[in-house]
Amino acid sequence: MKGLYCRAAGSDAEPKFVIQETSLPEVLGSHQVRVQVKACGLSPLDLKLLSDVGIQRDLIPVGREVAGVVQQVGPKVSFFHPEDEVVGILPLDSPCSGLCDVIDIDEHYLVQKPEKLSSVCVAAALRDGLCAYTALHTHARMAAGQTVLVLDGASCFGLMCIQLASYHGVKVLTTSHSPQKHTFLEQLRPSVARVIQVYNGSSDLLPLVLEETGGLGVDIVIDSGVRLQEDKEPEETKLLPHKHDIISVLGVGGHWVTSQQELQLDPPDCRLLHLKSASVSFLNPEVWTASSAQQGRYLHILKDIVEKMSAGVLRPQPEEAVPLYEATVAMETVQRHQKKKAVVQL
Repeated sequence: MKGLYCRAAGSDAEPKFVIQETSLPEVLGSHQVRVQVKACGLSPLDLKLLSDVGIQRDLIPVGREVAGVVQQVGPKVSFFHPEDEVVGILPLDSPCSGLCDVIDIDEHYLVQKPEKLSSVCVAAALRDGLCAYTALHTHARMAAGQTVLVLDGASCFGLMCIQLASYHGVKVLTTSHSPQKHTFLEQLRPSVARVIQVYNGSSDLLPLVLEETGGLGVDIVIDSGVRLQEDKEPEETKLLPHKHDIISVLGVGGHWVTSQQELQLDPPDCRLLHLKSASVSFLNPEVWTASSAQQGRYLHILKDIVEKMSAGVLRPQPEEAVPLYEATVAMETVQRHQKKKAVVQL
């Protein structure tokens, strides 16, 4: 059978994605489940992260968010039986590509898929749902009555954050990166308290947030990247907020959850955070599968996400599924434009 793999290039060269023949061992591990894959989500590969955690291979498996049907179970598997529909995220060190027809995965990385939830929908949105859940529940400890600012709310991740926060009675402010995205966010139901334009060269984020919160600032900020310097910024980062703006909109005791890996805080930034008794958390959803320390909590989160999708609480924007023969091109596009997603139907 065939799977999609990444051949890591040099530091400057773009990685190459190739379809490779692969096979599974004849005997399943004690706690392993053999799954026939129905759909697989494609997200950008973080090659630096893989190197940091010591995963170095000539061919790196691609496609980790999978939905499928159990074919066979190992002798000590207790959660699943053949014909069960399941969904999960392959761990970082998995030797399997999620685009193989059949994969072997430990039962502790899977949860049952609700019957009325489509495989394509859940494979496309599971990772963003996990990121949103981790940001709002695990890091920010959101509670009803609080106010959250979700930056770039029309992104897949931003939309999940908005819907999850609204469900829990949190007041939501968000930013839009284009006129089309602005209209989309204005029409969301349940509605957000305010959509702030950032695509027209305006830098009115701080006064508008303070106006909406009575001068108090927000309890939580969820970003999708940060501008570290005012000038010499690449074109794609010009719509991102400056770190000082984010700290300024935080209220007393606020939480800033950031996706910016190389965030640099200068002494004045730290002083302002100290004055507000505010905190900064780094969002890295890979920790759930990189460590087994909180495996039970992770499975509870996955189960809650798929149940909320099935109930219509989380409503991801539909992704058009691509066939396997277009997976290489789709993954190249995803890797080049870090915020795009794709889903492959097998």
